[in-house]
Amino acid sequence: MFPRKIQASLQEHLSSKQITVLTGMRRTGKTTLVKKLLNDIPSSNKAYFDLERLDNREMFAERNYDAILQALRQRGIDTSIKTYLALDEIQLAPNIASVLKYLHDNYEIKFIVTGSSSFYLKNLFSESLSGRKKLFELHTLDFGEFLTFKGVLFETSDDFTKKVFQQAEYDRVKSFYEEFVEFGGFPDVVLAQRSADKRDMASDIVSSYVNIDIKTLADFRNRESMYKLMKMLAGRCCTRLEYVKLSRLMGISRLTVQSYIDFLEHTYLIRRLPVIAVNPDREIVKAKKVYFCDNGILNVLAVVSSGVKFENAVFTQLRDKGELSYYAQKNGREIDFILNKETAFEVKETPVDTDEFALKELVRRAGLRKSRLIGRFPVPHFSDYTWAGEIY
Repeated sequence: MFPRKIQASLQEHLSSKQITVLTGMRRTGKTTLVKKLLNDIPSSNKAYFDLERLDNREMFAERNYDAILQALRQRGIDTSIKTYLALDEIQLAPNIASVLKYLHDNYEIKFIVTGSSSFYLKNLFSESLSGRKKLFELHTLDFGEFLTFKGVLFETSDDFTKKVFQQAEYDRVKSFYEEFVEFGGFPDVVLAQRSADKRDMASDIVSSYVNIDIKTLADFRNRESMYKLMKMLAGRCCTRLEYVKLSRLMGISRLTVQSYIDFLEHTYLIRRLPVIAVNPDREIVKAKKVYFCDNGILNVLAVVSSGVKFENAVFTQLRDKGELSYYAQKNGREIDFILNKETAFEVKETPVDTDEFALKELVRRAGLRKSRLIGRFPVPHFSDYTWAGEIY
């Protein structure tokens, strides 16, 4: 198994009584990660249950909790001592929150559970398991994890903005970065050898999302409209959302469009970035920009420019490094990403001198502390420049 960056945090949480909840899109590696965590626990009093299996789902659907305990004992689990139970795909078991609450409160059981949607899990656990769980989100691979899966060694850094561009490193890693931009970071897609297989897998992930996740997790009657909206959003990736325009193009109400987009975000397909404002008279203050969770999915849903692919890839590299937002003035000038309200990043495939000047001026107006240009190709003469392949 290839290590994931979230692994250490999950390992540390095993010592907590709280329920460990791991959520994220399908096929991001949740099952593999949970099995690894369970396997590494130095105890034989543990078990894994896949709730996609009907017999396991029926077991945890029992209203009589003593029957569940009896079933666990029949499987060799001694609930009178410290017990570790991993439950996979809990969104398939409607009564699972009550079961977890009872067993958690009355027995020394450490639960590690997974589910495919924060939309479902946050609602499910909001009150009944308040204070009893911690939610961890597993995304597709970032570029550092991508390189790990490819067996490529690289040097980690606490602050990638301090790296000095090296032509030799660019030459060594550039082909991997171009693959990352084109096909994204779903583990199975990354490990596939042929480009055609990668495209087929990404298409299958989209189909599963539409035909399984949407059907299972929501009561939207018209999945065709949802799919149409997904394609429209892909075509507008890296731009500000215009709900009224989308409503008109879709032929549905603005509120319906908003509810669809809420669902797409809460199930990890997309992410909306807020704008920060200093002077509302001159700046955009409300509109959010839309990005996709993975470039492979983006490229299945729409034909977009190389610049859009690149900017969305940079988003997937930055999203776990802190709070992301953007800055925009009403005259159209903007900063693509702002990290933790202090560092500005402008994304250009091949930056030029005017890009550096414009960024520094916007940074001054926004009152930010630091700025960097992020490029796709070598531009070593800029002092504040980061090649995107160095963002691990």
